[in-house]
Amino acid sequence: MSDTYFSMQDICKSYHVGGEEQLVLRHVNLSIEEGEFLSILGPSGSGKSTMMNIIGCLDVPSSGKYILRGRDVGSLDQHELAQIRCHEIGFIFQQFQLLPRMDAMRNVELPLIYAGVPRGERRDRAEETLIRVGLRDRMHHFPNQLSGGQQQRVAIARALASNPTILLADEPTGALDQTTGRQVMDLFDELNQEGRTVIMITHDLNIAKRARRIVNILDGVLSEGVSIYD
Repeated sequence: MSDTYFSMQDICKSYHVGGEEQLVLRHVNLSIEEGEFLSILGPSGSGKSTMMNIIGCLDVPSSGKYILRGRDVGSLDQHELAQIRCHEIGFIFQQFQLLPRMDAMRNVELPLIYAGVPRGERRDRAEETLIRVGLRDRMHHFPNQLSGGQQQRVAIARALASNPTILLADEPTGALDQTTGRQVMDLFDELNQEGRTVIMITHDLNIAKRARRIVNILDGVLSEGVSIYD
């Protein structure tokens, strides 16, 4: 396995707040192999959201190097970063981020429209992924006609539709009850067993333990956790 599939090397991230520099990530080093299921575990304010933004190419580090599939992300322009977000990374958010006036099918299709996928193909992909997440009978329901768990499944289908390299999930069970959250985590397990690389950001240790590997982040410092199989 190539060690440059995913690698963060001595990553620092700082922001200027009130005329002062605030260091949010401190010399982070992290490597991930293709097909891993990783949890990044940390409390509010630990730097995990900043980690997510850099992994997802929504932000860039202040220093250090981020290699994704052999490409130095720091050397890319805004168009190239947008292409990575469009094709390489499937985002799954805590609050689902579904458009209320679009049914499930249309919500899943939307990023494919931006990616320039022809209409027939994007309809086929949306239908296929909605069936994959167990929503065959809910394709034409609107978000307010769906339960929280069903909405999250639509969000997962939307992330899968572009066939991304990485699924990046930000607190994916945070808005769900425990039973529904377990069902969503079961789906992540299935997707990972099929070979998908899954990176999950969470503050919940019990949810983090569903991954195959845990790293902890606190005050911007990343440290290896304990595998649940140890």
